[in-house]
Amino acid sequence: MPNIGYVNGRFLPLEEARVSVEDRGFQFGDGVYEVIRVYGGKPFRLKEHLSRLERSAQAIAVPVPLSPGEWEAKVDEAIRLSGFPDGKVYIQLTRGAAPRDHQFPASPDPTLVMTVREMPPVDSRMMAEGVTAMTLPDLRWGRCDIKSLNLLPNVLAKQQAKESGAFEAIFVRDGLVTEGTSSNVMLGCEGVLLTPALGDNLLAGVTRQEVLDLAREEGIPMEERSVTLGELKAADELFLVGTTIEILPVTQLDGKPVADGKPGPMAIGLASRFKALVG
Repeated sequence: MPNIGYVNGRFLPLEEARVSVEDRGFQFGDGVYEVIRVYGGKPFRLKEHLSRLERSAQAIAVPVPLSPGEWEAKVDEAIRLSGFPDGKVYIQLTRGAAPRDHQFPASPDPTLVMTVREMPPVDSRMMAEGVTAMTLPDLRWGRCDIKSLNLLPNVLAKQQAKESGAFEAIFVRDGLVTEGTSSNVMLGCEGVLLTPALGDNLLAGVTRQEVLDLAREEGIPMEERSVTLGELKAADELFLVGTTIEILPVTQLDGKPVADGKPGPMAIGLASRFKALVG
C-alpha cells in the first residue's frame, strides 16, 4: 500500500511528488491546508473540512481550482489508490509558482497538493493515562481562524513542549486560553464543559464541533466563552480535541496534576461516544 501524492491533477508515488522552488507556499507560506481523517476507507466529515478550506482560501484571496464535487472525487480517488483503511489526507493549496515578490502575481496559477498516509489508531495508553501539557505565550499572528501554512510559532512551541517532556503546548494570550499548537482545548468545571469561544485567535476545529454536538446530545451543559489561565489550571478535567488525536485527556499541566491526575469522566464518556461514531 503506497503513500500517495497528488500535484496539480496528477497522482503519483509520494516520493516522486514535486513542486517548483518558486512556489509561494514555499517562499512565503502563501497558502492554506486541511487534514482529514479516514476511517474504514471513508473520509470523516469531508464536507466540513472542504468548506473550511474554501473559507480559508477566500480569506487570503487564493483561487480555489476545484468545485466541492471535484474535491470530493479527488479525495475519494486518493484514498482508493492508497488502499489504507485508516489514514489521513493532507490538502495544501497555494497561490502557485511566480517570481519572488511580495505582491500577488497578476495571474495566479494555484498549486494543489494532496497526500495520503496511513494513520494508526491513537495509542490507547494515552487515553487511559492521559498526556502532559504546558502553557506558553501565544505569539502567533492575529488571524488564527485561517488555516494557513504559517505555522512556525506552532512548530517552535511544539518542539519546546517535546523538549520539556510534554505532549502539547497550550497557547495563552493576554491571560486567556486560545488553543493548542495542533488541537482545541476543552475543560470540565463542576459538570460544565468549557471551551474558548471562536474568533480570530483560534481555529474552528471540525472535531471541536463534533465533540460539542456529542456533548449536547448527552445533555452536558456547555459554555463557549473566554477561558482564563486561572480557570485552566483549576479545572476538574482538561482534554484536547483534534483530527489526528480525537479526544485526549490532559492529566498534568505545567508540571502539576490536573485535579486527581487521572482522565476525567467527561473526556472518557465523550471519547467513547466519538469512537462509536467513527467506528
